[in-house]
Amino acid sequence: MPPSSPPSSASAPASHHLRLWLRRRGRAGAAGATFAVALLAAALLLTLSYYASAPLASDDSATGRSPALVGLTLVRRAQEKGALCLDGSAPGYHLQRGSGTGSQSWLIHLEGGGWCRNLKSCASRQRSILGSSRYMERQVEFTGILRDDKSQNPDFYNWNKVKIRYCDGASFSGNVKDELQNGTRFFFRGQRIWEAVMNELVFKGLRNAKQAFLTGCSAGGLATYIHCDAFRALLPKDSRVKCLADGAFFLNVEDISGKRTMQSFYSDVVRLQGLRERFSHCNSNMEPGKCFFPREFVKHIANPVFILNPAYDAWQVQHALAPEASDPQHSWLDCRLDIAKCSSEQLEILQGFRKELHDAIREVKQKRDWGFYINSCFVHCQSLNSFTWHSPTSPRVNNKSIAEAVGDWFFDRREVKEIDCEYPCNPTCHNLVFAKPFKI
Repeated sequence: MPPSSPPSSASAPASHHLRLWLRRRGRAGAAGATFAVALLAAALLLTLSYYASAPLASDDSATGRSPALVGLTLVRRAQEKGALCLDGSAPGYHLQRGSGTGSQSWLIHLEGGGWCRNLKSCASRQRSILGSSRYMERQVEFTGILRDDKSQNPDFYNWNKVKIRYCDGASFSGNVKDELQNGTRFFFRGQRIWEAVMNELVFKGLRNAKQAFLTGCSAGGLATYIHCDAFRALLPKDSRVKCLADGAFFLNVEDISGKRTMQSFYSDVVRLQGLRERFSHCNSNMEPGKCFFPREFVKHIANPVFILNPAYDAWQVQHALAPEASDPQHSWLDCRLDIAKCSSEQLEILQGFRKELHDAIREVKQKRDWGFYINSCFVHCQSLNSFTWHSPTSPRVNNKSIAEAVGDWFFDRREVKEIDCEYPCNPTCHNLVFAKPFKI
């Protein structure tokens, strides 16, 4: 990740930058090729910082049904509430009503898509789906954990499901009153967007929920950590309320050049959107960027959270551990594109990165009602992808798919604290392979 900004869908079209192939150790031939083609087609919808916003693929072979298309709802009286996207447009969400036994259960998903650290990168977002509802699709497919098919989403298929669109650039957390920044209008209002959408959903039935699940991927997963306890406070005291953060345990690690690239990046986000005052744990002695890491948030969250993360998170490897700016000789280029091409020395560094994640969640291991599922795949978000969420070819740890593990934990069927063995031990992983690195 160069110092300016992580890539966004507006600046790095996926069709130019990303190809996704299914790499499954020990498998070859037609079956592997079929899955590879399906994943490739879906990957063309993505950029790396936009994993949380669009599914990788959907598997409809078992049912013959395509994923449901769910329409966009814009927040009412957004201007009056000050709940606005970066460009001043109204924020939005997609709501699919539940049915039968799921009619009083709610699953809320917070979309992800990176962050903007300065006015230039935020201005770029203003002209994209990550900063303006004017560019958002009017319908999106609900896949993975949002799917309405019991065979692909066994525990949550008939719930009320909501996907909240991400357009504030700081994980639904900013609340800057001043609109003018260097003579240009910017609306850093993520906190107000969160509150406005929650108020509408409460009115639409969330207040009567018997069960509720707040989820999010990537930057949306970070928002899940930020808002988990506030979400719990909205619901009846006797309801079951939990949270899941997918691909969002961003680590404050030194990169390959010895710099703390992510901490520097987060410091700019925190300063730009005035977030130091927003977080009670962010005291004056703490470096601003440090406040924004999940390791700090989890110390103060009371409500149960499930951490879903790959040990070799593709986004973090490319932007936190081995960013292009810290690799001028391009010695990490092949490794960043394909974990199978990492040298033994690079793999040793990746194993150290995995250990950093294990150390960072040490406190979580002591929280009885929390859970986690750390597989050894080279991927990013996994809960919105029907292949990785729950299918015959899903990644497994201790013979459990992600959907099975999450369902077991949510409904207290068993304790779920799964940690996979080191790469390349797990033959069920769907590992990403990139055609070339992302450009800003």
